Amino acid sequence: MSDPTRPKGPKIIAIANQKGGVGKTTTTINLASALAEEGFKVLLVDLDPQGNASTGLGVDEREFTTYDLLLGEVDLNDIVKSTDVDGVSIVPATVDLSSADIELMSNEKRSFLLHDALRQTAIDQYSFDYVLIDCPPSLNLLTVNAMIAAHSVLIPLQSEFFALEGLSQLMLTVREVRQTANQSLRIEGVVLTMFDARNNLSQQVEQDARDNLGDLVFDTKIPRNVRVSEAPSFAQPVTEYDSASKGAEAYRQLAKELLIKHMKIAA
Repeated sequence: MSDPTRPKGPKIIAIANQKGGVGKTTTTINLASALAEEGFKVLLVDLDPQGNASTGLGVDEREFTTYDLLLGEVDLNDIVKSTDVDGVSIVPATVDLSSADIELMSNEKRSFLLHDALRQTAIDQYSFDYVLIDCPPSLNLLTVNAMIAAHSVLIPLQSEFFALEGLSQLMLTVREVRQTANQSLRIEGVVLTMFDARNNLSQQVEQDARDNLGDLVFDTKIPRNVRVSEAPSFAQPVTEYDSASKGAEAYRQLAKELLIKHMKIAA
C-alpha cells in the first residue's frame, strides 16, 4: 500500500530501442540536459553495460554503479553522482552489467529490481522530477526491468531503411510488460533521429512512421548534426557543447513538446 504522506515521485521514462546506433544514448543525455535547462531535476540511469551515457557526461569515478542500484546493497548516496550539467545526476554503468542477466536469474524479484530501487524512500531526498533510463540495445532482463520501472517508453527511431521493422518486436515487448507486470506503461512517443530533410529516404521514413503510428510520433525531429556527434567526445551534451547548434535546439524543442504532453495528461 502506498504512503499518502510521501512526496509524489518523479516521472520515469525508459529510452529504448533494441537496435543499436539509433541515437538512444544521445537522446537520453540531451533530453536530460534540456529538461534541466527548463528547471527540472533529472536523474539519468545508465542501464547499458557499454556505459556510454556515463562517458558522455564525463563520469570517470564509477566505484558503485547501476548494478549496485539493482542489488540494493549500497547506500543510494554512494551510487547517485552529480554531473557537470546543472540539474542532472547520474547512476553510472560499467561492463559489470553485462552479466546481470545470468547473475540475477536466481533472484525471484529479478524483473522488479529497478522498479523497487527507484521507489525506495531514500530517493525522496533528491526531489527528482524526471528519471531517464538509458536502456541497452537489446530486449533483455535489463530492458524489461526498465519497462517495469517506467511510466512510459520513449523510442528513438533512426531515419533509415527498415527502421520501422525493428519496432514491432519492441512494441510486442511493451504489450507483454503491460499485460503481466506494469499495466500503466504507455508509449511516450517515437522521435525521429539523424533526420536529413534533404534526403528522400528520411522523408519516406517520416511519412511511414506517421502513417503507421500517428500521434505517437513527436513533431520534433532530431537532425543529422555534426555538433551532436562531436559533443560526447568532449563529455558534454550538445546543449552545452554548442548551445546554438541545430541539434541543441532540436533537443530543447523535444523537451518542450514532452512537457506540453505531460501537462495535457495531468489536466
